Amino acid sequence: MQDDIIILDRLSHSYKTVGNEEIEALTDVSLRIKKGEAIAIIGANGSGKSTLAKHLNALLLPTGGSCTVCGLDVKDAKNTWNIRQQVGMVFQNPDNQIVAALVEEDVAFGPENIGIPSAEIKERVERSLSVVRMQDYRRQAPHMLSGGQKQRVAIAGVLALEPVCMVLDEVTAMLDPIGKKEVLSAVLELNKNKGITVIYITHFMQEAVLFDRVAVMDAGRLVKIGTPQEIFSQVDEITALGLEVPLAAEVSWGLAQKGVKISTVISNEELAAALCQYF
Repeated sequence: MQDDIIILDRLSHSYKTVGNEEIEALTDVSLRIKKGEAIAIIGANGSGKSTLAKHLNALLLPTGGSCTVCGLDVKDAKNTWNIRQQVGMVFQNPDNQIVAALVEEDVAFGPENIGIPSAEIKERVERSLSVVRMQDYRRQAPHMLSGGQKQRVAIAGVLALEPVCMVLDEVTAMLDPIGKKEVLSAVLELNKNKGITVIYITHFMQEAVLFDRVAVMDAGRLVKIGTPQEIFSQVDEITALGLEVPLAAEVSWGLAQKGVKISTVISNEELAAALCQYF
């Protein structure tokens, strides 16, 4: 199988408003994502992050350029079913994805709808709940769970479909700090231990630093891509896009501007080590 699981080639997407005005939401986005990679996509509100995400399992189709997923062109209607089995989507509000009265029934919903045999569904439900550490809640009503727990159930529901790639769109935006930590930990473990390709859209920079690469969107364009160190070392350029940078990067960059000669770092541990070495 080819290394690149997703290939975007000058992908563009435009739509018309009620007043018949044409809006260009994405413009000439080119990006390759490898199988097993974990990539974060960041950008200010309206930068095109979510519009981009919806192309990755054919919820939206390109109006220009191309989007290829697992070798399949999303514009070919014959590929839609296969693409959506390969790429699972998890959205910001877990309540919009939870449909059943019990956790285990909700996780089973997807496999049931694609005709998986009952015995295998049971195994998939058990396995998926175990991966996100929600097996002890299988008989709970989803509405009784915390936000972080609901989001982990939503992730388990996608996992039960056994996708090769997961796209997570602002999945921690509505969660408290504990919920954020639970969900992010589950996502990174899926990538590391299960080899699932993860595309993680976020506006929390402290989450983005944990991924293999960071892609930066601005006004519908992909303007930067690199490792977290490469991206967040460009403090002035990132903040000019209306984004924050990790506190350690901001402090180390600010000190460098004042003549304290330390390299820009992106974690608190790196900052402490750099300051100790300097002094």
